[in-house]
Amino acid sequence: MNGDKHLVNALIVDDQELVRSGLSLILRAKHGIVVVGECSDGDEVPNAVARHQPDVVVMDLRMKRVDGIEATRRLTESGGPPVLALTTFNDDELLSAVLHAGAAGFVLKESPAEELIRAVRAVGSGNSYLDPAVTARVLSTYRSTTTATALPAVSIDELTPRERDVLGLIAKGHTNAEIADELFISGLTVKTHVGRIFTKLGLRDRAAAIVFAYEHRIIAPS
Repeated sequence: MNGDKHLVNALIVDDQELVRSGLSLILRAKHGIVVVGECSDGDEVPNAVARHQPDVVVMDLRMKRVDGIEATRRLTESGGPPVLALTTFNDDELLSAVLHAGAAGFVLKESPAEELIRAVRAVGSGNSYLDPAVTARVLSTYRSTTTATALPAVSIDELTPRERDVLGLIAKGHTNAEIADELFISGLTVKTHVGRIFTKLGLRDRAAAIVFAYEHRIIAPS
């Protein structure tokens, strides 16, 4: 990973050369994002990650040898960099599956370039990003396939008012930095709140936290 906190190193994984080239062109045009490598299939990811040390892996889900879901699962289990999943508008079930596999976020291939850039920066900086265009639909699928142990039955009363505020902003896809700006608190304070929310609610990641927020009507699906 790069020592410059303002620089995000991205690895692109897609089995279509034209898509890889297009993504690279978009990301390389923006200051603060460096495309350090490309892969044409999920089975190439471990070696590429070891070689390039990316901050984020931009991962297509449909590939021939090792698909994006399995590649994401392997990266997550090995403690690899966070994954930003790329897919098309009608792949809700795949997006749900990749969230279960440990992806930190997803963005549609059909989204504007600025949406992709925003997502790469967010996930590459250690935050989550869920494309607002399909968030409510994907969360519905995610919720229906999530076990009771993954989303424990706990009361929202476990959270302080400030923690509820933070959870609501997480559910809207805000990064820690954006939450800090919104609530006029420091990034470190946000990180502390997020950690306490996860501990109190027994949640393992931001995706589960978002589902919890929808379930308990902290935020309503659009």
